[in-house]
Amino acid sequence: MPRQTLSREIRRGTRGRAADRRHGRLLARILSAALVLTLSACVNLAPATRLPPPPIAGAWPDDAETAPAAARALRDLDWANYFQDGDMRRLIGLALEHNRDLRLAELRVREAEAAHRIQRADLSPSISAQGGIERSRVPGDLNLTGQPQIQSRSQAGIGLTHWEIDLWGRIRNLNDAALDDWLATDAARQAVRVALVRQVADSVLVLRELDQRAFLADEAVRNRRQSLEIFRQRKGAGSASELELTQVRTLLIQAESLQAQLQQERAAAAHALTLLTGVADADIARVAGIGLESMRLTRLEPGLPSEVLLSRPDIRAAEYQLRSAHARIGAARAAFLPRIALTSSAGSASAELDGLFGGGSQAWTFAPVIELPIFTAGRLRATLDVAEVRRDMAVATYEKSIQTAFHEVADALSARQGLARQLDIQARMAQTQAARADLAQLRYDSGAAPYLEVLDARRDLLTAQQQLVQVRRAWLSSQVALYATLGGGAGPAPPTSPAL
Repeated sequence: MPRQTLSREIRRGTRGRAADRRHGRLLARILSAALVLTLSACVNLAPATRLPPPPIAGAWPDDAETAPAAARALRDLDWANYFQDGDMRRLIGLALEHNRDLRLAELRVREAEAAHRIQRADLSPSISAQGGIERSRVPGDLNLTGQPQIQSRSQAGIGLTHWEIDLWGRIRNLNDAALDDWLATDAARQAVRVALVRQVADSVLVLRELDQRAFLADEAVRNRRQSLEIFRQRKGAGSASELELTQVRTLLIQAESLQAQLQQERAAAAHALTLLTGVADADIARVAGIGLESMRLTRLEPGLPSEVLLSRPDIRAAEYQLRSAHARIGAARAAFLPRIALTSSAGSASAELDGLFGGGSQAWTFAPVIELPIFTAGRLRATLDVAEVRRDMAVATYEKSIQTAFHEVADALSARQGLARQLDIQARMAQTQAARADLAQLRYDSGAAPYLEVLDARRDLLTAQQQLVQVRRAWLSSQVALYATLGGGAGPAPPTSPAL
């Protein structure tokens, strides 16, 4: 090759490599500028989240017994500190570990967290390595030589795959919505946890109520069987009538009927508690060790409704859902505006594999795409309308959650006050009926009254004793309900957004 021709080829190759370097630097500058534009100059079209004022009164109803002191930090008052009974804490611990409803709620949180990570990945470009070899045969009538040709192409490089520059905050709003959905799901899990603690505690109280009532029924059956035997002997001796014997037998049958009913109710309550704990061998029979009279629960005093209701996990979940709805409105608004996406790659290409990494084999592509919706048959407008309607629905759900919480707490406060009065009245009623039964027995033994009077007094005494146990259990359940409705034992703080 002549020296002049060789010199021209060298200069041409040098200019080509210099052009490749200039184009590579230009591509890097464009990508850097796009990244800076995305991170610092994007516009957020989502409306500001403004929580509506709580649609409730500023104080609890007059029939709700409250103290002027501020509320305790109920979310920090864990169930293990509130419930002092060992068996109750054991069963609550089993339920929190094995209950399937709570397990499903925890899995939903993990699902929502993974969905948030998927959505967050759209904020960053996807970079992948690419490589391939292509061989093809071109027929002679499709090329200039008129002869069939075998063509080869080898390439390798790193590419940026369709990265959308988030100028209007569409992707960031979708990321915020996914994060709020995650937080709402976690708050819902905490609500399930609080409800589970309440259900287990109530179930234990019901079991102890049924055990105490069954004990009273068993004692009544024993005493009335003894009375029936005595009257049989008196009937044989001629000192008692057939009517009196029938009355005693009737009293015994009534007690036996109550005994069988309580046994069936106790078995059903034990089965329900087994389902809550999620463990078949939870040793439910052990909960009968302590009577309701010896059980004590921490007295709770709520503060202002607006202070305590917003700490409930179900209200927090509704708030996160409202925030998510606002973010989705921003994403729907951004869909009306142009989208800019980048697709690029840099590497080397050659007709032969051994020349893939040789000099002059550099190759790159840069393909920005701008998409502007012109006609969508009303789809974008309808999508925005749906997002706005769902925002309004989330507002209504949030307000409804606050009203429901106020109703539940007010009911629990009223029940605690009313049941305390009923408990005092029922205790005096049981004492009076016991005295009446003793006096009726003395009157019958002295011949001053028929046995029917004794029969009525003993029947009323058993009824009063049963009602006393029921009211005491209801009074304890009202305190458990107050603890749960105030959001107590909601658990640890909700997760925070991972660093981007």
